[in-house]
Amino acid sequence: MSNYRTNIDEAATLINAEGSAWNAINPESVARMRLQNRFKTGLDIAKYTAKIMREDMDNYDKDSSQYTQSLGCWHGFIGQQKMISIKKHLLSTKRRYLYLSGWMVAALRSEFGPLPDQSMHEKTSVAALIKELYTFLRQADARELGGLFREFDAASEAEKPAIQAKIDNFETHVVPIIADIDAGFGNEEATYLMAKQMIEAGACCIQLENQVSDVKQCGHQDGKVTVPHVEFLAKINAVRYAFLELGIDDGVIVARTDSLGAGLTQKIAVTNEAGDLGDKYNSFLEVEAVDAANLANGDVVFQQNGQLVKPARLPNGLFKFRAGTGEERCVLDCITSLQNGADLLWIETEKPHVAQIGGMVNKIRETIPNAKLVYNNSPSFNWTLNFRQQVFDAMTEAGQDVSAYDRNNLMSVEYDNTELAVQADEKIRTFQADAAREAGIFHHLITLPTYHTAALSTDNLAKEYFGDQGMLGYVANVQRKEIRQGIACVKHQNMAGSDMGDDHKEYFSGDQALKASGKDNTMNQFS
Repeated sequence: MSNYRTNIDEAATLINAEGSAWNAINPESVARMRLQNRFKTGLDIAKYTAKIMREDMDNYDKDSSQYTQSLGCWHGFIGQQKMISIKKHLLSTKRRYLYLSGWMVAALRSEFGPLPDQSMHEKTSVAALIKELYTFLRQADARELGGLFREFDAASEAEKPAIQAKIDNFETHVVPIIADIDAGFGNEEATYLMAKQMIEAGACCIQLENQVSDVKQCGHQDGKVTVPHVEFLAKINAVRYAFLELGIDDGVIVARTDSLGAGLTQKIAVTNEAGDLGDKYNSFLEVEAVDAANLANGDVVFQQNGQLVKPARLPNGLFKFRAGTGEERCVLDCITSLQNGADLLWIETEKPHVAQIGGMVNKIRETIPNAKLVYNNSPSFNWTLNFRQQVFDAMTEAGQDVSAYDRNNLMSVEYDNTELAVQADEKIRTFQADAAREAGIFHHLITLPTYHTAALSTDNLAKEYFGDQGMLGYVANVQRKEIRQGIACVKHQNMAGSDMGDDHKEYFSGDQALKASGKDNTMNQFS
């Protein structure tokens, strides 16, 4: 018996048990509403999606071609349209997630207005966006199933089994979200409380970074300040406790290190014996040997390798790491995080270079063989210039003639059709597969692509509509393309829920229902 029919029978049994008082309740309508609302709470979603992520991680360990992907979404509608598009074009949502970017929450979702990526936005805005994203994804389920139910009702008896099979085998738009908690927005208790909110909203995966929370900087900007390992591990523990308290036993934690680009620390780590974790952290500090005779008022000193040393200290009280230690610190951060409860790593690099990333991952895997990364395919990188320079350098090393190219000007349009540019574009195209295979990247994401696509499409529309193209600027470049590409929201009334509302009115009121749809209604003009 099908899932659809089972749901109808279960509803009929329940209704019959209530006697005549429930005579107006139709069991098939109840079954439809239940199927359209599979996930009742955010915790239902977190449990479902955590299982998906864990299975995907296991599959990647067996076959690196099974990497996963996501795009950052700053509004529920954006996430919804992304998943509808994926189902339409790729026929399945498998291995495709959503990413919630702290950068975009700060820039677009704060009541203060646009903010830099420095954790100044409201803590609650992150959980609110998770809830919003899943509200829109659940609505996408309800909308698509509603269409199938209407098809079913209009079909002949011979056609009904095929439509019922689509209903029974329906694939939800609800997928895992990797959610950015920045540096925890405070101490470990603050991290725990915020993690709980995010999990209750539906997050199965939380990304946490090792910067100081009150001076947090974007990963692609200067001035980043890291914390000693013990402080970061306490926050990892806080997130794990939040998952376990709420019954998400397989929740996923992504430990992000900014050490590659961070040259500062707020604290000298506590160390009890040579070679312990605090001592390793301090070993990267820029220090000079001193003795008691030449100490100045307020100098901070400690013993290191049998010597009294003074760390380099800035006027703001921060301490400097030695130049060139970023990669070594990064590797230590990653190993330590995985050994203390994290599941995945995030290394914020200054460029998208497979060999550089793979070099660090190989060092990590000497200690943790199944270490794997979530990697930011960042819009902060100039992908065109970076990869053209990589190809230029490879050609130079191979002894090829590169005299026709100016390495510093390779972004220029004059090179677009050259062999160098063609090779670079191919490397960009295969970057995700190459990095999954050679650099241990399990999940590829773009943090804020929809921020850029919204700006680009709005710029193009404004230029045409307010210019000499007038209404044609909208019709030719938006509506005509929507219709021809089968974009779901071209029927914007349907996308906003008008058909679902009419279905419900019919369930509730029967023949007396006042419906918004109709053959002459503009919502049906593209049928």
